[in-house]
Amino acid sequence: MRDVLGEIGAWYAAGETFGLATVVDTFRSAPRPPGAAMAVSTAGEAVGSVSGGCVEGAVYEVAREVMDTGRPVVRRYGVSDDDAFAVGLTCGGILDVLVEPVGPATYPEFADVVASVERHEPVAVVTVVAGPREIGARRVVWPDRVAGSLGLERLDAAVDDDARGMLAQGLTGVRRYGPDGERRGDELSVFVHSFAPPPRMLVFGAIDFAAAVVRVGRFLGYHVTVCDARPVFATAKRFPDADEVVVKWPHRFLAETEVDERTAICVLTHDPKFDVPLLEVALRTPAGYVGAMGSRRTHDERLKRLREAGVTEDEIARLRSPIGLDIGARTPEETAISVAAELIELRWGGTGRPLSETEGRIHGE
Repeated sequence: MRDVLGEIGAWYAAGETFGLATVVDTFRSAPRPPGAAMAVSTAGEAVGSVSGGCVEGAVYEVAREVMDTGRPVVRRYGVSDDDAFAVGLTCGGILDVLVEPVGPATYPEFADVVASVERHEPVAVVTVVAGPREIGARRVVWPDRVAGSLGLERLDAAVDDDARGMLAQGLTGVRRYGPDGERRGDELSVFVHSFAPPPRMLVFGAIDFAAAVVRVGRFLGYHVTVCDARPVFATAKRFPDADEVVVKWPHRFLAETEVDERTAICVLTHDPKFDVPLLEVALRTPAGYVGAMGSRRTHDERLKRLREAGVTEDEIARLRSPIGLDIGARTPEETAISVAAELIELRWGGTGRPLSETEGRIHGE
């Protein structure tokens, strides 16, 4: 929904009720992940996508219907021959799509959700999508408060705990419970749509390769920070795509910066006086990705210095150096694509091999 937030936020602020379609579950090679959204205004304008073009026409008509009826529905778009070709879903995947009317009367918490997302405050929207409770019943969960109800106190309590856990990890997906909120049941399905703050990318080294990595990091949805100890190079003018530029010794900045499992640390300094103290700190953080640029010779010398500094073998094993996937990259822009490819591979468990050489489903679990 982030992709369409500007448009639908304006519709809502104008008092308009619109149709919002959200992918809540996928199977096999579905083209878009859970959380992908498309909205249709009362004037017939459509924004966003739930399938990259495969089923938008069918979903558009359902969105118009729910605006008329005021009742949310869940539709499945699958792979049977007739249905697949009728709506264009020929990729072999299956989508479950929640389509609901959204307006001040039907979704009074929406303005608060939009405000939280815009301020990068974590918030999760939990919606009933199947089972004995009312489809479309909604509860909004923040780390410190809640709004709305799924219709049962026990279910609300279970959902609050689970939604906050998923929100902390930035996870979106379906959770299942018993009809009265029992954790061991599966008769009731709710969709937890997490709007966590964007993951952080910390780029160290104010060089031309860093500028390219910053651009691709921003494109992938990271909140990107550039850090370098040299004020003449670490300037906002040189890095217009960065969310912030910091002039400070890299290891000192990192030691006082919040890092979690979604953080990507890219060390592009390839200068021992910067990158060895920095990597000592980086490899002891929970960061999900720590990569360092340099030649094979630089890498070997770096490992020697890290061991001399007391970095353990388990900590060194976390280091991705030389940084990026082997795609033959040479220019800063090509190197940035190499780094982006490695980040995506790590996130989704890819092989890094050409798809033409692999078998089975394209999109992993």
